[in-house]
Amino acid sequence: MPNIISLVLGGGAGTRLFPLTKDRSKPAVPIGGKYRLIDIPISNCLNSNIYNVFILTQFNSASLNKHVINTYRFDNFQKGFVDILAAEQSTESKDWYQGTADAVRKNLKHILAFRNVEYVLILSGDQIYQMDYRHLIEFHKQTDADITVSVIPCTREEAKGFGIVKLKDEYITKFVEKPKEDKLLDSLTSTELIRKNFPSIEKTKEYVGSMGIYLFNTSKLIELLDNNFTDFGKELIPYAIENDKVAGYQFNGYWEDVGTIKAFLKANLDFTSSNPMFDFYETSIYTHARFLPSSSICDSKIDDALIAEGTIIHKVNIKKSVIGIRSIIGSGVHIENSVIMGNDYYENQDQRELNRKNNIINIGIGENTVVKNAIIDKDARIGKNCKIINQNNLENHDSINYYIRDKVIIIPKYAVLPDNTVI
Repeated sequence: MPNIISLVLGGGAGTRLFPLTKDRSKPAVPIGGKYRLIDIPISNCLNSNIYNVFILTQFNSASLNKHVINTYRFDNFQKGFVDILAAEQSTESKDWYQGTADAVRKNLKHILAFRNVEYVLILSGDQIYQMDYRHLIEFHKQTDADITVSVIPCTREEAKGFGIVKLKDEYITKFVEKPKEDKLLDSLTSTELIRKNFPSIEKTKEYVGSMGIYLFNTSKLIELLDNNFTDFGKELIPYAIENDKVAGYQFNGYWEDVGTIKAFLKANLDFTSSNPMFDFYETSIYTHARFLPSSSICDSKIDDALIAEGTIIHKVNIKKSVIGIRSIIGSGVHIENSVIMGNDYYENQDQRELNRKNNIINIGIGENTVVKNAIIDKDARIGKNCKIINQNNLENHDSINYYIRDKVIIIPKYAVLPDNTVI
């Protein structure tokens, strides 16, 4: 589709996903054992025949840049690109991005450099879903809209964290950002509309929320950005609803905003079910091609798990967990409801011997360690006989080599836990 450009917003600091975002941007956070969050919107674009993709970055973008450059290379016969647009100071502006709309405004020149671009698709870099954007574009054309916002049914509790919309036929008539008051929430229900369009949907879903996916006519986007709006959801979209034709494309597939540690862990564990709502197998999800050996699994019990390639497991018990690439897991280890992100490299025999002489723990998870309700980031060194179980049932906690958020333990990248550590 040569007349459309997609912009993936990946510039936020990702504070709610800390410490996973301590040294990387949100879109670069690993998911599903072998992918990165950024692979989801890019794959959706490619599967929708959208081959002109810009990724807007600002914070901790080095690993994201490396991943995109190494992964998304088109051949000489494919007219398309997946390019990074990093925040930059210029003669026009010496400020960094002030919000989602401001980020797009500061990069309009790159869009305008292309001729005959009729539509601009704005996407988020931290959501998990599968969507054929061609259906969204067709709906946009049929409704003769200036802007189309993709919306999804949600529950009352979920509505408090969404931008909630009211629809009249196909058009949005009202938008309220994260309503909290009961009286306001009562006025925003769309039960009849949801039941009509999705008869088999759960009865608890009575609201329609914005997914943060926007399709603009290019001319309208340029017009709306000629002002001081800094954010799409809080300012630009509500203004457009009052002054322009804004349609609501109703989507009822799997969609998860993984902006928090709790949501991130839940989404990954959802992948491990026998009938996952998000399926890596039916639709192509692209990522960096690696030349890794098959996983070696010996004398182990594994129940509801994803095991990425290059993993070495011996006499291990794994239950409802994601095991990432190049994971090295010692005998007697028990892992449950956890995400092990794996490693960026293997240690050879010489390195392991050097570790032994210098009392350095080998990369991976040591023998007889127990891991429950935890996320272990890449290249961590976990000693023998450790218990990573949140023994004191802490809600939130910060320590030198670990963090706890919403009772989930996070072992950050490169962290070292000595033998017999108890968390």
